[in-house]
Amino acid sequence: MPELSKRTESFTDSVIRRMTRISDAYGAVNLSQGFPDFDPPKEIMNELQRAATEGPHQYAITYGAKNFREALARKQEHFSGVKVDPEKEIVVTCGSTEAMMAAMMAVTNPKDKVIIFSPFYENYGADTILTGAVPIYVPLMPPAFTFDANVLEDAFKQGVKALILCNPSNPCGKVFTKEELTIIAELAIRYDAFVITDEVYEHIIYEPYKHVYMSSIKGMKDRTIICSSLSKTYSITGWRLGYVIANEQVIERVKKVHDFLTVGAAAPLMEAACVGLSFGDEYYKKLQAHYTHMKNLFISGMDQIGLQYSDPQGAYFVLVDISEYGYKSDVEFCEDLARKVKVGAVPGSSFFKENVNNYIRFHFAKQDSTLEEALSRLENMNRIMKK
Repeated sequence: MPELSKRTESFTDSVIRRMTRISDAYGAVNLSQGFPDFDPPKEIMNELQRAATEGPHQYAITYGAKNFREALARKQEHFSGVKVDPEKEIVVTCGSTEAMMAAMMAVTNPKDKVIIFSPFYENYGADTILTGAVPIYVPLMPPAFTFDANVLEDAFKQGVKALILCNPSNPCGKVFTKEELTIIAELAIRYDAFVITDEVYEHIIYEPYKHVYMSSIKGMKDRTIICSSLSKTYSITGWRLGYVIANEQVIERVKKVHDFLTVGAAAPLMEAACVGLSFGDEYYKKLQAHYTHMKNLFISGMDQIGLQYSDPQGAYFVLVDISEYGYKSDVEFCEDLARKVKVGAVPGSSFFKENVNNYIRFHFAKQDSTLEEALSRLENMNRIMKK
């Protein structure tokens, strides 16, 4: 057989998705892969039912149905304060995973350098390898997961093409302040780089923290490439509706990459999702209240059990410190947790470039009954898991 691709020979499967399979195998409560177990808003589901019978059923415009792009542009402008041209500055993709890949392929060349904050969502490293780029990792330092501006500038000095910014951050839940974003922006301008943002958790923020859009920072509209999706905001992770928002020159290139990657997103799903994009402010206030409730329920339960964790500022993940349990491998710990305690988690080492083995990640986008069952099982953790 001919030799296979060298660029993919170092790949493993997704650790997150693997832990879902392990959870399922042992009948564990799956707090590993980040998807909710509650329904999307009824208005969206009702519109999907209508679209399923009435259409559209054929290809939409390759870069996204017109009404979807217009609704998305209005929503983005409303929350960010930055004007978006739905004809020239948006591409609709098959999830934010494709959005990030298309953006990376559109702006990087082989051997270009890309800054990634560590810990990071596992796809970012794979994206750089697939595009032939070279990742430069800059640590976010626990427990607040702040960065050292001097270390970040040293990375920029190496001649980077882009920085990938997940805000709010998966896995640590950090919400970057305006001051931190301004530091990043000033360095991107000084060293002539793009900032590629993953803002999929933009509406899942806990008081008193606020989401600030990188594109709204002075001088950054044309340097910011927004990659996001509707998955988390409307609880439709399986619909795979993502998007890229950037300046016209970048979008023209992203359109071409997207066309040859996937042709286009699903037409009836875009039709149904337009309803969600047109929701008023009250929906997003209720969303924040709902996630605040789930977070408080879960972390208060962990407090009672005595688990040590980093309190998330946004998103719906929490990193738990497992140092006291005596495991050298967080992967082994997560496998034992699923098998013995019947709760699924993700080993933190899959998110860190550094040699970090003392964290696991839970997610809490679940119904109260699911979280209560998980916490009930975790009460046995100290007795079962300590070596």
